Amino acid sequence: MLQDALVSLDPLRPVGAEIAEGLRLHGAARSREEREQRVVDLLRLVGVPEPELKARQLPQQLSGGQRQRALIAAALALDPRLLIADEPTTALDVTIQAQVLALLEETRARGKALILISHDLAVVSRMADEVLVMRDGEVVERGVAEQIFSDPRHDYTRRLVAAIPSAHSRGSRLAPSSAPRFDTSSAALDPRHAAAAPEILLRADGLVKRFAGPDRSVHTAVDGVSFELRRGETLGIVGESGSGKSTVARLVMAFEPPDVGSVTLLGEDWSTLPEAARRRRRRDISIVYQDPLSSFDPRWTVGRILDDALPDDEPDRRGRIAELFALVGFSGSLAHRRPLELSGGQRQRLAIARAVAPRPRLIVCDEPVSALDVSIQAQVLDLLGDLKAELGVSYLFISHDLGVVHHISDRVLVMNLGRVVESGEADEIFLKPRVDYTKRLVAAVPRLAHRAAGDHPTPRASGAVA
Repeated sequence: MLQDALVSLDPLRPVGAEIAEGLRLHGAARSREEREQRVVDLLRLVGVPEPELKARQLPQQLSGGQRQRALIAAALALDPRLLIADEPTTALDVTIQAQVLALLEETRARGKALILISHDLAVVSRMADEVLVMRDGEVVERGVAEQIFSDPRHDYTRRLVAAIPSAHSRGSRLAPSSAPRFDTSSAALDPRHAAAAPEILLRADGLVKRFAGPDRSVHTAVDGVSFELRRGETLGIVGESGSGKSTVARLVMAFEPPDVGSVTLLGEDWSTLPEAARRRRRRDISIVYQDPLSSFDPRWTVGRILDDALPDDEPDRRGRIAELFALVGFSGSLAHRRPLELSGGQRQRLAIARAVAPRPRLIVCDEPVSALDVSIQAQVLDLLGDLKAELGVSYLFISHDLGVVHHISDRVLVMNLGRVVESGEADEIFLKPRVDYTKRLVAAVPRLAHRAAGDHPTPRASGAVA
């Protein structure tokens, strides 16, 4: 069970055929009809909606969470004795994550062994009997889960536990002071931001986006979504997989035209312009994708990817690339590597560096830290906070990790089936949700089963994302 679902699935074969291959090769289902029914049952088991339809679709037609669930279904198809799960819930929203974890627990209860590899410490604390903590290829601590999370012995383990974002971490830094930090105080960093930007950077009015299905049906992915994003603000968007979050991001970036409604950027029309007219303004808005590998040219090195992202008028390209390396904690030795030679976390950090390179006023973050371990995630979240505080950069922050969204966001939109069902200040949404759907999301958030000794957070209202 692999972390990078899109790369692991064959883009030329329907998802159902991918899952059925193991059944066919190992004789687990005698007829084609049996295999097709088993595939549908597996997809339904891991929470894929409309499993009959999704089985006939290609991987790129599924959301990130749906692709990850398809991989899990393929891994479970032959009912193995040992299941190796490498970040099995990285791309999943909290409600589907809860279903998958319950499924893995059921698998373990049937006598199956599980090796769980994850940077999500709350998930590990819930699932694991014994924990190995690794750093730079070495095991630095080993013990039963309760001891590791309630009384960690190694300083690295203590830092990992302390770096978990939550309601309690709002307004504070997550990473230790020794972590790499980008020098955002330099006036040379961003001369374009010296002029005051409009108070409302981004406005979406009544966005509607529909897609045609393979059976000629019409699916409304975004249905009447409106919001404003102010200068220096972080607007979080949360919701289950398939709720329309990433489609909103594509509409904001003008990668897709809305069927109804409009997007205004920096007080000027954005969504209806021809691309030639938009191109000169694209440096004002950047994006960090959920699946960075598919957004890179696999032939290009890390250095060339960042150089390509720099504006043509950048005066010191080599120096700027060095700044970007420091920003995301890269060493100079990575400059000549290609994306396929990087880990999932390194690719995500490269995507963040590329987004920051043109010094945008607004960054759309679509699951920007989903592939990062908690220590690097902490550094990136601190960095995003620094840029916002010192340069007035705004973020549209899309994530299924409610702890991360609560930590970083000023305001939050909650989406379900393409619509905004609740919106408000971050504390209001997560601590006192009004809508049943939001309450279910908050209730499904995995929490660290054992708090570190001496960790006594400030008491919060019932329902806090902690």
